[in-house]
Amino acid sequence: MKYLIVGLGNIGAEYEITRHNIGFLTLDRLADQQKVAFETLKLAMKAEFKYKGRQIHLIKPTTYMNLSGKAVNYWMQELKIPKENIMVITDDIALPFGKLRLRAKGSSAGHNGLKNIEDLTGGQNYARLKFGIGDNFHKGQQVDYVLSPFTQQEFDELPFIMDKACDMVLGFTTIGVNRTMSEFND
Repeated sequence: MKYLIVGLGNIGAEYEITRHNIGFLTLDRLADQQKVAFETLKLAMKAEFKYKGRQIHLIKPTTYMNLSGKAVNYWMQELKIPKENIMVITDDIALPFGKLRLRAKGSSAGHNGLKNIEDLTGGQNYARLKFGIGDNFHKGQQVDYVLSPFTQQEFDELPFIMDKACDMVLGFTTIGVNRTMSEFND
């Protein structure tokens, strides 16, 4: 069984530890835990490892957030991975900071990276792990907020939350999306 785990974010040092890059940061943590390194390949930085008989492919698209679908579609086709074995990790301003919510499918909810994935892969039937970043911004300041770094307090809490997110990824690949949702969703 093969799985494609996609962390959304933007490439470049100026985005590295911003809220919008939580997908990248979570995959970096998972790769560290599994002792694998990313290499730059077509449209993405990619790493892979085996876990309980599963082949898990991690990608961080290098297309920038709003064109993430190009990388997802390419690697989905290249690796011959069905959509039900794809999980996308993304930031979500509708969830309080640190809240994790796994969904088997759903709408983009205005997230341009998810919308592009839907457009280029043909629909919403893929799992998404939404990582709450909160909505502590004034009207019209959403872009500045998601592209800003975490506060020190948030940064201190991130390792524990990312560890839970990594456990959810591994659960998705072994016990499936429904059991993982019932075990981990708050």
